[in-house]
Amino acid sequence: MSELRQLKPKIYSIGAIDWDRRLFDELIPLPDGTSYNSYLIKGSEKTALIDTVDPTMTDVLMKNLKQLEIKVVDYVITNHAEQDHSGSLPQILDIYPNAKVVCTPKCKTILMDLLFIPENKFIAGDDGKTLSLGDKTLEFIHAPWVHWPETMLTYLMEDRILFTCDFFGSHLATSDLFVTDEPTVYEAAKRYYAEIMMPFRGTIKRNLERIKDLEIEIIAPSHGPVYNNPDLILNAYREWISDEVKNEVILPYISMHGSTKKMVDYLVEALIERGITVKQFNLSKTDIGKLAIALVDAATIVIGSPTVLVGPHPIVVYAVYLANALRPKLKFASIIGSYGWSSKMVEQLAGMISNLKVDILEPVAIKGLPKEADFKALDRLAEEILNKHKELGIFKREA
Repeated sequence: MSELRQLKPKIYSIGAIDWDRRLFDELIPLPDGTSYNSYLIKGSEKTALIDTVDPTMTDVLMKNLKQLEIKVVDYVITNHAEQDHSGSLPQILDIYPNAKVVCTPKCKTILMDLLFIPENKFIAGDDGKTLSLGDKTLEFIHAPWVHWPETMLTYLMEDRILFTCDFFGSHLATSDLFVTDEPTVYEAAKRYYAEIMMPFRGTIKRNLERIKDLEIEIIAPSHGPVYNNPDLILNAYREWISDEVKNEVILPYISMHGSTKKMVDYLVEALIERGITVKQFNLSKTDIGKLAIALVDAATIVIGSPTVLVGPHPIVVYAVYLANALRPKLKFASIIGSYGWSSKMVEQLAGMISNLKVDILEPVAIKGLPKEADFKALDRLAEEILNKHKELGIFKREA
């Protein structure tokens, strides 16, 4: 389905809504679909296309260009080389053979490698450089490692629109051009941040600083609706990338025969009794994106696993690998679980979280079903978590 509407006069959204896609990169769940936003700017002298669409949606983009009766595209501004935004570029260049691709030098090499775009098609979009379309001026802002090394932002100076590609995006298929349901978009944007942007938190901090003095009326990302209230997403990102954590424990686990589940249930109750918020995830049933969202703000993670062939359960390994790759701002971690005769589960899981700058609290690994001494050990762990949260100043007992 097409999305062909105006952000402002002579500035159009001509991308595609993908209502039915449910998996991205064969990894990321898309419970609400997504969109591939492409924007057309008609200046008094030149016309620019901001990004293209996923190759599966090329026909939608072409239909929209035809509907607008676009005979000439002078520039294709490629903010990001990933194929869901650049995949239709070869077809665009076939139809508009005189168009030039404007991107960062790194993006140029990636596009040549991925899509075989000829070198003579490129114009360098140097950092801080401007490009005139006549009555409209584009400024290029390099933003490497948000979330690839070649990314940039494009600022339309006269209309105060910042085109950010994946930055500030949300995987959300919606018929609304602009944000209308703020809570729904906030949740989708937080999921997007958690799954894609969180590993680059430090870089994002620097790039938010770079754009803080821009006059921005509209933020136009390449996934999800457009923000005509930019503070919604700007303030959300400032919170997510800050070093502040919440009085929360995230508890992802698997239990095969009930022992680990008994430990998880006991620890959850012990934490609740101490005034700590707990978010529990049975990994055999959990949408991994929900776990990623929970990791954005939490102070502590406790990983629960049984032992499989002396090591952790494979599903737990997968979740811990992803948590380590996402690099949330967790402060503390621990491990609980059970074994039948022997186990290296704790050592192996602890070795998998080297990217997390956490203090490891004393794990609780038990043989067989939990006994009285094991429950006391879980109480000690709950008490230690409480004390650590108090030391951070994040514990507030509700009245």
